[in-house]
Amino acid sequence: MRNIIAGTAGHIDHGKSALVRALTGIEPDRWEEERRRGISIDLGFAHLQLDKDLRIGFIDVPGHERFVKNMLAGAGGVDLVLMVIGADESIKPQTREHFDICRLLGIKHGIVVLTKSDLVDPDILELVKLEAEEFVAGSFLEGAPVVAVSSKTGAGLDGLRAALADLARRISEKSADGPFRLPVDRSFTMKGFGAVVTGTLVSGRVSLEQDVEVQPGGKRPRVRGVQVHSAAAREARAGQRTALNLAGVDASELGRGMTLVEPGTFEAARLFDCEIELLPSAKPLKHRAPVHFHAWTAETEAQVRLLDREVLQPGGSAPARLVLREPVLLLPGDRFIVRMFSPVVTIGGGTVVDIAPPARIKRVDAAKRIAALAKATPAVRVETFARESKFGCGRRALAARTGLAAAALDAALKSERLQVLPGPEPWVVDRAWFTGRQQSLHEICAAFHRKNPLLPGVAREEVRTREFGGAPAFLLDEMLRQSKTVTAEGEFLRLRSHQLHLKQDEEEAVARIEKAFEEAGLAVPATAEVLAKCGVEAARSRSLLQILFRQRKLVRINDDLIYHASAVDTLKRLLASRKGERFSVPAFKDWTGVSRKYAIPLLEFLDRERITRRDGDERIVV
Repeated sequence: MRNIIAGTAGHIDHGKSALVRALTGIEPDRWEEERRRGISIDLGFAHLQLDKDLRIGFIDVPGHERFVKNMLAGAGGVDLVLMVIGADESIKPQTREHFDICRLLGIKHGIVVLTKSDLVDPDILELVKLEAEEFVAGSFLEGAPVVAVSSKTGAGLDGLRAALADLARRISEKSADGPFRLPVDRSFTMKGFGAVVTGTLVSGRVSLEQDVEVQPGGKRPRVRGVQVHSAAAREARAGQRTALNLAGVDASELGRGMTLVEPGTFEAARLFDCEIELLPSAKPLKHRAPVHFHAWTAETEAQVRLLDREVLQPGGSAPARLVLREPVLLLPGDRFIVRMFSPVVTIGGGTVVDIAPPARIKRVDAAKRIAALAKATPAVRVETFARESKFGCGRRALAARTGLAAAALDAALKSERLQVLPGPEPWVVDRAWFTGRQQSLHEICAAFHRKNPLLPGVAREEVRTREFGGAPAFLLDEMLRQSKTVTAEGEFLRLRSHQLHLKQDEEEAVARIEKAFEEAGLAVPATAEVLAKCGVEAARSRSLLQILFRQRKLVRINDDLIYHASAVDTLKRLLASRKGERFSVPAFKDWTGVSRKYAIPLLEFLDRERITRRDGDERIVV
């Protein structure tokens, strides 16, 4: 089934709702007040099955200038517009504003519909047709069908249906393969069912029992019912008018302007970079001017920060940063509308370029960056974001930042300028940065070896804290795994080429230190005393002691006591022969011949090694 969304546009009382009613047989005016007053106040919805494989969903918008914000809530999701012009009145102010909005939103297809054809004679109708063609000249509607109809008599409706069918088959559908996004245009409580939201599914798909996320806010309800164009369904796809019955959330917590997305994919933003365009009919727009901001179904206040000038002249465009009063879920490529504060009229619009731009950047540099990103390929955009990130980006973050579908993102990640690292999720870094940081690790280790030739290497955690503070833990590990010159050895990093070369006096000192502890057995001398007699100065003697620890020839029992490994092995064999035996501290002293000064630290060491287990005042050989 091919699904296309058509929206109406035009001045009040030019017959938009009557046209939808005549085409579909469905009443789009939902409120009693609308029917009583004969004017649309809010969005109306209907659908038309043109044939077995083509369905048109209609969004009928109000034409009164006071309700343009409601019109904007429905205009963002349309694929084609029915530009309605009353044959009895021709072009009017809201015809122009609605037309401007359609152009600013990037709508590319439509039909000009001359309504109320029964109220004028053929000559007047032909004149209005000429005026309409002149009105849309140079726009996306230039050359579009111009169809005269009467919703009252039915004249021209078959021709309009045929034109709709022809156009709908030629335009592209919204992508069901993209990320799921449903901007909410209505929320209400249905008795016996609970919270219900409706909207035009602009991307992806959603199905029964699926968990979704509400942005902004982050609530995660479950879909327990799906309707597509008022009929129950198991799944809704992009391009369909969709209603979802949600469990786990109250209708009062939902509203127009929110967006349903797949959990953990996107997050609403208060600030974004864009290209903004000012209508020729608007007044000059100053840097930091306040505006009313509209995107999809959302409306909030915003401040426009121009980046390459102080004033944007009518008819011009410029790179800008918009700061929103309330967060809105946006993606690159989304279109938006800005309206003046007073009087509240449409003055321009634009295209979102980046939803998470760098905070600390000069205005002129930000302007150049926007210009580059606006025309960049997906691969270049991903390269830019990875390069700008201090330690790279996770794949999920890049998907949220770019709005790319999975296949498109995977294709972008194959760029030669990127390196994708394994981790809890694929981690993307700039290849040149990765190579540079590996070289930095080499230089850090080389400098350490030159300064500390007797030490094994620089402490791994020191490097992680100093050079990779805030980075994911696996990043340094992966960098080391791929390094050809630096390796990790225990808790230290060293050059693979680094070897320990002792001077003659150092070799002699190492032998003296080891011999002193070996001959002492379990009644070891003070460490300071051994080092003082080894024959080299204190700094080198401490480094030599560390060498013996690394070679596992010495064992540190506590801060004060060090034993030769052979003495510890002898003690372990002694206890192994007494497995299961219960003993006291005095008995241990008798077995080993050591004083209490040595016995207690040795027993605590044996407890830690799980060779013995303390039980009250006694111990058991495990």
